[in-house]
Amino acid sequence: MKKKIEIILDGQSIRVDEGKSILDAALENNIYIPHLCFRPGLDAFGACRLCLVETSDGRLVTACETRVEDGMEVTSDSDRLNRIRKVIVSLLINEHDGDCLKCPKSGECKLENVSSYLGINAENLAKLRELKIDNSIDDSNPFFLKDNGKCILCGLCVQSCDIIGVNAIDFAFRGAKTKISTFMDKPLLDSSCVSCGECVETCPVGALVKKSEKPSREVKTVCPYCGVGCGIYLGIRGNRIVSARGDPKNPVNNGRLCVKGRFALNFVNSIERLEKPLIKEDGEFKEVEWDEAISFIADKLSKYNGDEFAAIASAKCTNEENYLLQKFTRTVMKSNNIDHCARLCHAPSLVALKESLGSGAMTNSINELKKSACILAIGTNTTETHPVIAYKIIEAVKNGSKLIVVNPTRIELVRHADIYLRNKPGTDVPLILGMCKAILEEDLIDHEFIKERTEGFESFREYLSGLEWDEIELLTGISHDDIREAGILYASSPTASIIYAMGITQHVNGTDNVFALSNLALLTGNVGRVNTGINPLRGQNNVQGSSDMGALPDMYPGYQSIDNHREKFEKKWNCKLPTEKGIILPEIFENACKGKIKALYIMGENPILSEPDIKSVEEALKNIEFLIVQDIFPSETSKFADVILPACSFAEKDGTFTNTERRVQLIRSAIRPPGDAKPDWWIISKIAKKMGAAGFEFENPREIFNEIREVVPSYSGISYKRLESEGIQWPCRSEEDPGSTFLYKDGFTRENGRAKFILPSLKLFETPDKDYPFMLITGRSLYQYHTRTMTSKVRGLEKFKDWKFLEMNPVDGERLGVREGDFVLVKSRRGAVKAKVKFNEALMEGVAFMSFHFALVNCLTSSVRDPLSGMPALKVSCVDLIPQ
Repeated sequence: MKKKIEIILDGQSIRVDEGKSILDAALENNIYIPHLCFRPGLDAFGACRLCLVETSDGRLVTACETRVEDGMEVTSDSDRLNRIRKVIVSLLINEHDGDCLKCPKSGECKLENVSSYLGINAENLAKLRELKIDNSIDDSNPFFLKDNGKCILCGLCVQSCDIIGVNAIDFAFRGAKTKISTFMDKPLLDSSCVSCGECVETCPVGALVKKSEKPSREVKTVCPYCGVGCGIYLGIRGNRIVSARGDPKNPVNNGRLCVKGRFALNFVNSIERLEKPLIKEDGEFKEVEWDEAISFIADKLSKYNGDEFAAIASAKCTNEENYLLQKFTRTVMKSNNIDHCARLCHAPSLVALKESLGSGAMTNSINELKKSACILAIGTNTTETHPVIAYKIIEAVKNGSKLIVVNPTRIELVRHADIYLRNKPGTDVPLILGMCKAILEEDLIDHEFIKERTEGFESFREYLSGLEWDEIELLTGISHDDIREAGILYASSPTASIIYAMGITQHVNGTDNVFALSNLALLTGNVGRVNTGINPLRGQNNVQGSSDMGALPDMYPGYQSIDNHREKFEKKWNCKLPTEKGIILPEIFENACKGKIKALYIMGENPILSEPDIKSVEEALKNIEFLIVQDIFPSETSKFADVILPACSFAEKDGTFTNTERRVQLIRSAIRPPGDAKPDWWIISKIAKKMGAAGFEFENPREIFNEIREVVPSYSGISYKRLESEGIQWPCRSEEDPGSTFLYKDGFTRENGRAKFILPSLKLFETPDKDYPFMLITGRSLYQYHTRTMTSKVRGLEKFKDWKFLEMNPVDGERLGVREGDFVLVKSRRGAVKAKVKFNEALMEGVAFMSFHFALVNCLTSSVRDPLSGMPALKVSCVDLIPQ
């Protein structure tokens, strides 16, 4: 607890925390001191000089930079101070475009506020020489503009851009012509700017402003994009979303957002939204009322038994909705055939971490990364896929943390890394084991932790001793010395965190990759402590919650196996449940092709684009007798449907999402849904009741969540009432439990309470040959999301075209005789697509890249699966590139 001290400010005695600045002390006590260049969360640097105050000995000091001292006396308002301030503000106004009525910041402009407070008038300004100012406007960015004529050179935008590690803007043309500019004074759209809008939020005047309308009200909720789970305030005007800003009090993002979270939420307003239920008749869809649609579905589904039915849940939908869909599948349709997109992203995490530690979730919290002494980022392009987490990693590095990046591509995070290991795609297991081998050879293992809290170490030690460094170097393409250096840095750090994403999991040996990472953490005792851990970063907003809710073929809600907990759920749900494990997501389509799955219910997913080997998926969808698609937009998948049901978006319903760090958070209805669109939970309940099922008499999501609390032990202490103020991280087992920021402090949740070293296989899936000499890796773009069902509806994002190309090293382009902009046929053992070439020196030779958002990329990927988790080989495929 910080020590309290007393100061005298303008004759008033106030108590403040030791170490605060005078300006902090004043603002906390509602005392206004004029300022322009200060903003909480950014470093004070006294650029504007307006916050000058006078000490008892007559010195003038900047209040933002001067720390309080016990007994200090300070004057913030005097004739002397205000004369100085008037000169400063008059000079700023003289160099400022003064057409305030047309300025979007009018009424919110801090220069206006200061000018009014000081009483600046025409006489003050008449004394100054008229200046010719640079009033050029950069209108290139689709979401905000930069008006040089209104800039006051406070530097807040430069600071905010530096904090997130982008550094797209800085002071330029120093001297009389100083201005804020990009490198080489390029337009913002052509610079390294990532359009996050942090500079816009910090600008105190009208120099950086959003192009969107101003809202008339705001609603607190959670971003619907990636798994970070940023808190936001939706800006509403009428019944439209017009803006978004970060919630500064949300511990996940502390007010910061990425381009999608700030500028890409108006997809909700799209005229393409589904508004009425649609039933296909003679190959054409016709609009019907809900009663007819529900009756039609209930009648059709009643004709199928458990083995003939399957459901696909959605990581975009709420916990309550995923819970209901799995309950419907099991209790009404008598089937365990339910799965969701976690099978295509973090199924290896769920399997491997559950087996080695006890739970498949992220062990620690996002904010702990800022205080971790060492961060190993492997198989994750964090700045593209989880930007707000990347901001925290960059902040950690600036504060002294060490960063190790392992990635086949020289990603943006490499700029901040202490060590970069550029391994061949798909060789993460030998690389991680090499780090473990080096740690063992240097005797940097945590002997006490291994002895007291783990099992299987001796087998792992023997396994490592049998690995040869020559083999590791050959497989990975990285030298023994470089791997050793990374291992020593990780092991010698007092705390070390591992973060990873689908670059680790989306492989045929994805589970082995996670086993290897778990071994690395256990070897060094970097689990079960603050600022450490193994942290899988979830791709979609509610992947964690969908898994928690039991949208899995072999587990009930709360990861309770169907073998050991059937009686519990039969008693709770008052029914007999199917005994056989269900089939996983890829098997649903395989069985549909064989005619075994005859009815399929898809909620909020677009598998015709997201699944591997999509030609087989298309064949499966055509072969299904009865297909229900429930979504907010028509999609490539809905074309095959017999019934399309219009659902509500995140902004039109209440419920909860669970983010990547296990934090359960409320989402709130902000606007009315379009037409007759309904929440997913409402639709499922209506179908179930029409089919005569009990247990679906819910009036609202709160009632569903109360049932979740009863059956999921880790959620039992969480309630809507508690979530009103702030999210809670599970496990939370009672109303008095604050939740768990990190796991395994008091022991692992395996049966014997010990974590286990598990030996991973070194087997690789596909390797290049003369027919398919290139390795194609897939990934995501900052400016798009998943299958683009939502982001394709956002005007402005189309200006960022980085997701549309096949990227390759220019050396490979020269060998093939292709130039940037030429087309090549990308051919794998599964199919072929034509794509335009873009050169990228960050890629190693022999490796090409296509974004997952490219509509046909999954024609190329393989449906061969990880035998332990069922994960298909979505990340790496061998291809041939044929110039067109």
